[in-house]
Amino acid sequence: MHDEHEGTTQHEAVLRISDLSKSYIMGEVMVEALKRVSIEFYAGELAVLLGASGSGKSTLLNIIGGLDVPTSGKLYFHGREITAATEAELTEYRRRSIGFVFQFYNLISSLTALENVQLVTEISLNPMSAGEALNLVGLGNRLNHFPAQLSGGEQQRVAIARAVAKRPELLLCDEPTGALDFQTGKLVLDVIEKVNRELGTTTLVITHNVSIAGMADRVVRLGSGEVIEDRRNLVRVSPSELVW
Repeated sequence: MHDEHEGTTQHEAVLRISDLSKSYIMGEVMVEALKRVSIEFYAGELAVLLGASGSGKSTLLNIIGGLDVPTSGKLYFHGREITAATEAELTEYRRRSIGFVFQFYNLISSLTALENVQLVTEISLNPMSAGEALNLVGLGNRLNHFPAQLSGGEQQRVAIARAVAKRPELLLCDEPTGALDFQTGKLVLDVIEKVNRELGTTTLVITHNVSIAGMADRVVRLGSGEVIEDRRNLVRVSPSELVW
């Protein structure tokens, strides 16, 4: 399924993570959020990062997205060491290369769906139009609605449109269905899968929901800050077929 990914996933590592560790001090306790994680992610791949709360998956995603820095280890994006970047370079990396989708939508309530997406397109180098991005996520008829006039699933789709409008190479989704019911969650996952399939955007989805793993090219399971499983799915299941 999705053979267009076969040629790219084998040879081009978009992300290379080498011996990445992250520790925090909480009170008098040292917490090891990540422990010498080494992994690669490939062009056009849709990967699901699975793990319970405290497994390190959000920490890993935040470091990949340039929102956090590791205690030790290295992260390379197309061979460039992101862990050696200055704050200004990290800002540019986030702006140009990363699209974020969070559990909560972070929309500006006083702006319409179109205006929320336009905020991103105005600071991007080669954006799609805000209308085009909203059409991609199935909201072409809701452009002038405010967040309060949209359902939770529609707000999350606006957030996805905002993330992909700047044509990022990496789409990072942190528990994108966490605030949604089952049926609405599947609609949102369908949009994420569509972006991956149609735009070829390398996509990482983190979740604690094991059922979501079926839609991925690849499943990476984390536990106690370590990669405990890394496997490829022989067949990608459509989000509409997922059950949880």
